Amino acid sequence: MEPTQGGAVLTRYDIQEMLKISPPLIEELIDEEQQLQQNGIDLTVKTVAMMSSQGRMGTDKSERIISQTAPLAFDGLGYLELITGFYLITFNEIVHLPRDIMALAKPRSSLLRCGVSIENAVWDAGYEGRSQALLVIHNHYGYRLKKNARVLQMVFFRLTGETTAYDGIFQRENT
Repeated sequence: MEPTQGGAVLTRYDIQEMLKISPPLIEELIDEEQQLQQNGIDLTVKTVAMMSSQGRMGTDKSERIISQTAPLAFDGLGYLELITGFYLITFNEIVHLPRDIMALAKPRSSLLRCGVSIENAVWDAGYEGRSQALLVIHNHYGYRLKKNARVLQMVFFRLTGETTAYDGIFQRENT
């Protein structure tokens, strides 16, 4: 089986092959066999934090202020008891996107069935880093989350050609 060419979603085979190169597409996987899916790879929870300050978005990057956060501590069994609200999660995995691949991600369906969602942005071609996303607990009963749980499936798209690499403030974040 040959890897796909431009303009396609990467398959399990494509992703497996890209995990063998240097740098790999994704590194620091908890359990590659469990995390590797037919059309993507699951990311796992490293840390969870609450917002502790206001943020700001202006018309220029010099006007942007990212909210401060306060980390939450997992209990002795590795769980967090989360109440309704929103939290910043950091993933265990480090992403290394080549200049011809971008990614999108969606929460695992088990989260949605419990009233929990994950909001995230586009992973631009050329991005490298340990990404973060917004975990939103809609369920008024709350949610119990374990460290290293698989929560998000990242899907990779091969572009029709190479582009300039992402060069924003989050490049190489949390590494």
